[in-house]
Amino acid sequence: MNPLCALILALGLSFVAAPTLAASDPVFAAQKAADDLKAATTALSDAREAGDRVAALSLAVKAYEDGLKAMRESLRKAAIREQALRLEFESRRDRLSRLLGVLQTLQRVSSPLLLIHPSGPLGTARSGQVLADVTPALHAQAEELRAQLEELLVLEALQTSAEEDLKQGLKGVQDARVALSEAIGQRTNLPKRLASDPEALKRLTENSDTLEGFAQGLADLPFEGNIGKVGDFEDSKGKIPLPVFGSLLRAFNEADAAGLRRPGIVVSAPPVSLVTAPWPTTIRYRGPFLDYGNVIILEPEAGYLIVLAGLGQVYGEVGQILAAGDPVGLMGGTDPAAEDFLVEAKQGSGEIRQETLYIEIRQGRTALDPLAWFALNDR
Repeated sequence: MNPLCALILALGLSFVAAPTLAASDPVFAAQKAADDLKAATTALSDAREAGDRVAALSLAVKAYEDGLKAMRESLRKAAIREQALRLEFESRRDRLSRLLGVLQTLQRVSSPLLLIHPSGPLGTARSGQVLADVTPALHAQAEELRAQLEELLVLEALQTSAEEDLKQGLKGVQDARVALSEAIGQRTNLPKRLASDPEALKRLTENSDTLEGFAQGLADLPFEGNIGKVGDFEDSKGKIPLPVFGSLLRAFNEADAAGLRRPGIVVSAPPVSLVTAPWPTTIRYRGPFLDYGNVIILEPEAGYLIVLAGLGQVYGEVGQILAAGDPVGLMGGTDPAAEDFLVEAKQGSGEIRQETLYIEIRQGRTALDPLAWFALNDR
């Protein structure tokens, strides 16, 4: 077959070629995220029968959250790559049209006529040499175009398949959270410490008009017994995982949009994310407080408090002793729909609203910079 004719056929068939996953890293990432979501479904099924259902269900919730996060990121990268390919095709449209027009014209001329040159045998030999030199380069361009078109088809197919995976993943994480809440409510085997003066805690809660004042007063209220030392909290600086997988939004004492400075940090995280105890700890307070939403205050070691404010839901009871990684609540907000992930990927970041968690670490009556303790972007 004439090489030029083969080139035309290659360009034409590229639009219906079978997708090749190796063409796109975002596709591999999306497939892995889908596999992770399926694995989380298996983990949820196993967790219902586990001896420690709270721990197993916590891991299942985190597995779903990690899978959804990975799917969200892969869709974003896929959308960026798809847009880049479309822009490249648009910029090359005129050149490709002219190229295809020339090739189609040449295809209609028989091969013997192409090889005949008016100047005679020498001109014919030279024209043949030119065609021999040009054809491989044109063929290479055609192969590049075929691969890019094939990749574009795969990226478009990814949008359809990802929507169903997202729907299943979102349903799975919702089921896991419900099961976790039930398991926590049925848990009765946690060790517990008691407040020496329960009425003093009640009065403090009712009379405090700032979170800072409440935390300072709480530090002065003794609890019976102690949590026991699993490690030195002071020596754990820079190693403790964040209570929720998120990103730093506001640093210690950094002014917000209204110019207000608070002695803590603000972390943004996806809605309804699981919040866990970053260190073995005693629950000193849990419940709503002023305009902070739900607040939980933990005592990781005598003299220290970890304040977490802005949760949508809190778990546990005052006095309970928790292990590191035990669930203490959920972020506020509601889960996005699967379609929201796809819209966000197409339109850029910010489509899915993030929730915020306010974190303080206090030693006695003094607020410390939490960034000295927490390893960012690690749970």
